[in-house]
This record gives sequence, structure tokens and C-alpha cells, in this order.
Amino acid sequence: MNFSEVFKLSSLLCKFSPDGKYLASCVQYRLVVRDVNTLQILQLYTCLDQIQHIEWSADSLFILCAMYKRGLVQVWSLEQPEWHCKIDEGSAGLVASCWSPDGRHILNTTEFHLRITVWSLCTKSVSYIKYPKACLQGITFTRDGRYMALAERRDCKDYVSIFVCSDWQLLRHFDTDTQDLTGIEWAPNGCVLAVWDTCLEYKILLYSLDGRLLSAYSAYEWSLGIKSVAWSPSSQFLAVGSYDGKVRILNHVTWKMITEFGHPATINNPKIVVYKEAEKSPQLGLGCLSFPPHRAGAGPLPSSESKYEIASVPVSLQTLKPVTDRANPKIGIGMLAFSPDSYFLATRNDNIPNAVWVWDIQKLRLFAVLEQLSPVRAFQWDPQQPRLAICTGGSRLYLWSPAGCMSVQVPGEGDFAVLSLCWHLSGDSMALLSKDHFCLCFLETEAVVGTACRQLGGHT
Repeated sequence: MNFSEVFKLSSLLCKFSPDGKYLASCVQYRLVVRDVNTLQILQLYTCLDQIQHIEWSADSLFILCAMYKRGLVQVWSLEQPEWHCKIDEGSAGLVASCWSPDGRHILNTTEFHLRITVWSLCTKSVSYIKYPKACLQGITFTRDGRYMALAERRDCKDYVSIFVCSDWQLLRHFDTDTQDLTGIEWAPNGCVLAVWDTCLEYKILLYSLDGRLLSAYSAYEWSLGIKSVAWSPSSQFLAVGSYDGKVRILNHVTWKMITEFGHPATINNPKIVVYKEAEKSPQLGLGCLSFPPHRAGAGPLPSSESKYEIASVPVSLQTLKPVTDRANPKIGIGMLAFSPDSYFLATRNDNIPNAVWVWDIQKLRLFAVLEQLSPVRAFQWDPQQPRLAICTGGSRLYLWSPAGCMSVQVPGEGDFAVLSLCWHLSGDSMALLSKDHFCLCFLETEAVVGTACRQLGGHT
């Protein structure tokens, strides 16, 4: 495993282009575009203010930079570096900006969610969509880019409007049986729209493209409800993470629950492999993949490294006592994600913050648990294979696959605190992001990593 040099970064703004050729990063008001293979700077753009959001167009030809404080959006072209576009929302302000799937329209949401402005880069025309709802996830596009669903709020009721993205004409408009709609998400196949209610009302609704209610699901009443939702890439399963510390799996045939996964603080089943991160001193011997060979000029060696050990059951996981009389208590399933082949589901229960749970979706059972020394900040699946990358805000990167686990020290001056990460679409590399810097991690082939993991006591 190899690492690039460290580059400056602001606000964790670093994204690979959809075609995998470029890497964009921000340093305050500057946008830097690099070649992914050489990491040489291809373009350097200067914006009018500090950048708060960046987003590639779907064809990787344009990149959007949003400056919410000034109500500005600037768009840059990679093919024509002299071309650029500035959108000023003026007194209406700006709270969100995104591309349409065709990469030629920009959707800006004004302050107080008064409207969404649709700007065309081709015709320079402007259209408006009224009443967008202020919620966590109020806009979602089908994967083929044909339709957009928008959550709306008017006359104290929730609605969903479905638009045709080619001409922004309204296709369907229907009200939802929700108290306070919180999020909407298309299934990957674009056939079903999931709509879920506020955490005060456990309700998730499934609608067809023509607005028909296919099913409604509620697990319980009179308690905090849904916290997170994720579709499987195959569109066959919908995972619903709840504040009661369970994940319910709904199937795509009847939209009924087929199983629920609990997250107990003690694991007693001897068939479950529990990997515990443990600190060890360097002089005790270096594991084959504990950290990569130390580069010249990469700073002093770390005082300690870590490895995974397989714990004997019963295993008691570290728990956090939540403060339940405050908003957003640290309980329930705050993170969940399916592997690209839909075989595995990774979850985190927020009051057991150091643990990542990996579930076998084919057999509907717990497959493995990884307990870290620090709370898990983020995890993300390799786009090409069932391999999970985890970071905890420290200077290590963690990888899990069915073959086993590994802990990798990120080299660099001082401690490189990995706060977030993102995979390249090939699965051969990933960007590791800290508060002020980022670097690329280049991974070895699956065969080499699998062999090394088994040497570390991997489990199959």
C-alpha cells in the first residue's frame, strides 16, 4: 500500500470526477483540479469567495463551486479553461446548489426555501419551482437521469412533485400521508420512491412513479422512529435504521419486513467474528500490514501502531450513555450502507460508537463486528468489491473484507487525522481527508491484500 504526498485542503472539499480522470480539491477560495494518475495540477481556478461546496457534472466536463454566504455559484469548464459562468442569486440568498443529471442545468435553493431556481447553461434560461420543503433530503434524481422527485410543503401539508428532467415539466403531484416529511430517495432502478416521516412519527411510504402508494410501514409508535434509510444497489432491499437500535430490512416484493437486526452491547454467539483494535508497541514486531514502509522525509515514526485481534465471546462492546433530554440524542442507527454487490450491509449504532457491524444480507445474519479504539467517523464501501474502508479521526485507515481486517498507519508530518474518505470508482485508490490536508492511498490488488489479511488471522 502506497501513499501520495500531502496536499492542502479546506472544509473537506475533495472529490473525484465521475469518469475517474480528475481530482478536485479546494483551498479557501481556490479550486485545484489534478490528474488522478500523476497528481499534477491541470487547472487552478480562483473564485470570488471561500468555497463551501463543489460538485462535478455527470460528464466530468464542468465543476460547480458554491459560495453560500454571498449567494454565488461559479462554474468552470475543463475543456475550455477560459470559459466560466457566474450565477448570483442576489437578495434571495442561497442555501444549496446541485447539478441536474444532464450536467447542463443548475438547481439553486434560495434562503428560507422560498423556491428552487433552475439555470440552463445552454440557453441561459431560468425557471422556478415553488414551495421546496426544508428537510434533510428533499431532492432526488433517478439513476438514469430522467426524473426528479421534490419534497414540497404548502398549506401545512407535505407533497411530492415528480418532474421530467429533459424539460422540467411536472409529471406527477401528490400529497403524502406524513406529519413532517424528512427525506425522499429513489430506488436505484428508478421504479419506487421511498418517503419517510419525522423521527417523531415512525412511518416510511413507498410510491410508484405514477404516484400510487404501494405500501406503508411502521415498526412501532410513541417513540423516536426512523434515523437512516438506505436502498440496496439491486433495489431488492430497503434498510431502515431506527432510534431503537435496530435495522429493519424490507423486501421489494411485498414491502414487508423480512428481518430485523439488533445491535446488543454484548455478543455471545461464538459464530460471530469480533475484531478488536489493539495498540501495540513498534519494538514488539511489525505486522505485515500494520502500516506501509516508512517513506524518507515522511516524519518521525509513530509511537505506537495498532492491529486487530479476534476476541473470544462473550464480548462486551463500549457503550455511550445518551443524554435523552436533548435534541439529536446519540442513540439509534446513524450510519448504514450496502456493499456494491448487495451482499453485505455495514451499520453503526450511535450509542455503541466504536463498533461497525457487518451483516450478511444473503443469509440475513451478523457476519462480523469491528470494535475500534475510537468512535467511527465514517465508512464507505469499495465501488468494485465488498471491501469496507473505515476512519475514526486518527492517523490510521482500517479495511475490512470477507478475508479479514487490516490497520494502516497513514504516514506524514505529525498526525494525519483522517476525518473522511472517498473511493475512486476503480477501487484502486481513495482520498483520505483531514481538516487541512488530504492525500491519496493506493491499494494493492485484491489477491495480495487477501493473502496478507489471512496472515493476520483473517476469517472466511
